[in-house]
Amino acid sequence: MMKMMKMMVLVLSCVLCVSADALHEEITITGCSASDGENMYGLDGDEIYYADFKNKKAVYPQPDFVGLRFVEGIYQQAEAYQQICRTNLDVLHEAYKDLPPERDAPSSPVIYPRDNVELEVKNVLICHVTGFFPAPVKFSWTKNGENVTEGTSVNVPYINKDGTYNQFSRLDFTPQQGDMYSCSVTHPALKDPQTRIWDVEKTLPSVGPAVFCGLGLTVGLLGVAAGTFFLIKGNECR
Repeated sequence: MMKMMKMMVLVLSCVLCVSADALHEEITITGCSASDGENMYGLDGDEIYYADFKNKKAVYPQPDFVGLRFVEGIYQQAEAYQQICRTNLDVLHEAYKDLPPERDAPSSPVIYPRDNVELEVKNVLICHVTGFFPAPVKFSWTKNGENVTEGTSVNVPYINKDGTYNQFSRLDFTPQQGDMYSCSVTHPALKDPQTRIWDVEKTLPSVGPAVFCGLGLTVGLLGVAAGTFFLIKGNECR
């Protein structure tokens, strides 16, 4: 019940738009806390726009060729929504001040590369968690046991249909033999961070089957050659 009340305040719009050709899912989220805020617009599971309150600007994560832009003043509108959200949040805090906060822990992190892994070829590692409430989670990366911040980015939390959230973090990297990476996630519902390790060597294509196949073919050809040799010698002795 508490989560549903929060969703009534924090989620201003969640609309299914139906056209003659297809069914599209459109979602607008405005959320706030005492120290942070969120305003985003999504279409069919893709994040189209979000407000960057730290740098005071509107951000469009999709490539430029998509051509999706909002009217002038969309960021100023997001700031106005934040004022409304915080007013509503104060009312909720007063109404539920004696109830413990509801928290759902995130799933164990999943790490995967954006592209097929090739040594010395630039790539992106993606770390994903889902099923947590409230948002956001905090991500941290390591390379060979050392903390990494350069080349990292985090998207804003995206709401799931059950009211929980999912979130991604990305790390730009160049695979090298023997390198090992890890992604850790912290959240108020977790006592300790959850960590997943990703190993370059274990992800590279295996050469074992090719080696064994080539060796088997060589042995087979030698056997055929030996058989032919003894067959010819046997015929000469008759």
